[in-house]
Amino acid sequence: MLFERQKRLLSLLDALGGEQGGLDFQKLLFLYCEEVEGPEPTYEFVPYRFGGFSFTSYADKRRLIERGLLVDEERSWKLTPAGRKAAAVPGLVRMGMDRFARTHAALRGDELVAEAYRRHPYYAIRSEMAARVLAGDKMALKAIEATRPPKSEPGLCTIGYEASSLENYLNRLLRNGVTLLCDVRRNPLSRKYGFSKGTLSKACEGVGIRYEHLPELGIDSDQRRELNTQADYDALFEVYERESLPNQGEALAKITQWIGEGQRVALTCFEKHPHQCHRHCVAEALERGGRARLVAVHL
Repeated sequence: MLFERQKRLLSLLDALGGEQGGLDFQKLLFLYCEEVEGPEPTYEFVPYRFGGFSFTSYADKRRLIERGLLVDEERSWKLTPAGRKAAAVPGLVRMGMDRFARTHAALRGDELVAEAYRRHPYYAIRSEMAARVLAGDKMALKAIEATRPPKSEPGLCTIGYEASSLENYLNRLLRNGVTLLCDVRRNPLSRKYGFSKGTLSKACEGVGIRYEHLPELGIDSDQRRELNTQADYDALFEVYERESLPNQGEALAKITQWIGEGQRVALTCFEKHPHQCHRHCVAEALERGGRARLVAVHL
């Protein structure tokens, strides 16, 4: 069974002729999601080496290749006959895709990249090709610089990834000037795409954020069962602050050192709300001890 977003990906590729180069399709998918779908797009994007990039779309590409719906080609996106049959979406959605395909029929290569940068400059802030494809377009290059998040002062904040896509999560970090993500999970595994240690660390590296893992600051999963009310969470954190956190001086010192070196550190774990996550205990311990200043309680 396909996810709805995967059906839409296949259908958009079909509307575009069934085959596109890798960079072209990523930019066309980006423009479609940003400009046609509105505030809740099928895929979200981050500023990457060549502009807006969706890690999730490439994860879906791998799954669709495994299912025989896309051809196994690294540098292109190409439907198989089975993929074309699976490219089924509601009629009005497909009409919008066909209209988008007609509008962008002649836009490919550097011209397509440049147009995406002009229309959405934030996503070009880490581009390695902006200066080349926008050569002579001073206004577009200036717009990119204007959307670049300002350098932030060193400090500490927290973030959870519950109910967030990988791309949304990374953009929150970037827009708030985070330079180092400190994972305080005991076991950094997740069934949610993008948030297991390997994938998350590579994604952070790709957008210029340093990733560090301090498992000693985590809480064992067997202690996190049966947390049904805020009182349950509070009782767990009271034990954590009394019995575990005082023994983690070395880990707390590492965070203090990173901030002293000029980093803006974000402590991360799963829960959306900081007071349902032990990361707030770590942040408050650092602040109480004069080791760090909380620049933002939660991103």
